[in-house]
Amino acid sequence: MTDKTWFVTGTSTGFGRSLATYLAQQPAVKLVATARKVDQLDYLDKYDHGQILKTSLDVTNGDEITASVEQADEKFGSIDVLVNNAGIGYFGTFEESNRQSVEYMFSVNVWGLVDMTRAVLPIMRRQKAGVIVNFSSIGGLYSFPTLSFYHGTKYAVEGISESLSKEVSDLGIKVMLIEPSGFRTDWAGRSSQKVIPQVEDYDQFGDFIKENAEGAHHEAGDPEKAAEIIYDQVSHHIDTLPLRLPLGKFASDTAIQKYRDNLTQFEALREISVSADRPEKSED
Repeated sequence: MTDKTWFVTGTSTGFGRSLATYLAQQPAVKLVATARKVDQLDYLDKYDHGQILKTSLDVTNGDEITASVEQADEKFGSIDVLVNNAGIGYFGTFEESNRQSVEYMFSVNVWGLVDMTRAVLPIMRRQKAGVIVNFSSIGGLYSFPTLSFYHGTKYAVEGISESLSKEVSDLGIKVMLIEPSGFRTDWAGRSSQKVIPQVEDYDQFGDFIKENAEGAHHEAGDPEKAAEIIYDQVSHHIDTLPLRLPLGKFASDTAIQKYRDNLTQFEALREISVSADRPEKSED
């Protein structure tokens, strides 16, 4: 099996760390692991026999993106799999959310992913092959209260990825969205800012935010199992690689129900929807 170079963002904690740890132990993988502080990647040293490159990378910094991609290409001569994992969360009602904070979240979750992908695409086009794995969320398909702007970032990732997949399909490049539900990572804890409602009308949502924070690291999802699944899909099922991969029972159940509900509603509105078109001209 030919070695594949995996470039993974945000590998200091959470999904990124679990995936990097798993990849570092695979015999046919060269790994580019990134974090804003490269000393947070020391956990990889015990697996390193020359197949690991650690780089300092803040996905909101264009110069660091360029430098990391150039280092990877120079060291390994390819980037076969890009995993856009770096991301943060934000809990707060729509009305009370801080504009500056949510703009930064968009910079990380959306524009960071976009800029990383744009930097790697020329290499994949050169190779006539590649896989782009974008971390979305079940929150990219279904919305909960107090997460409106987080959902906005993930819905954006979903739309961008779906369109991109159609643009690069003839170039030997594939795109896969990962849509996890609750996993034992730092997302609901340290990686998400939380704004408890101060407006009395929104008091009911305060408990929802607190419960999510208290449940951090106790969720059903196992990030190590997720890492194995992602690796297996990319490495052994490339011909049938799904565009969307929900991970976790809650994610799967919610995605299925969301599409069923939408289908029912769309079918109920079919006559009204079609009536918005101008009548087709009849042929004489």
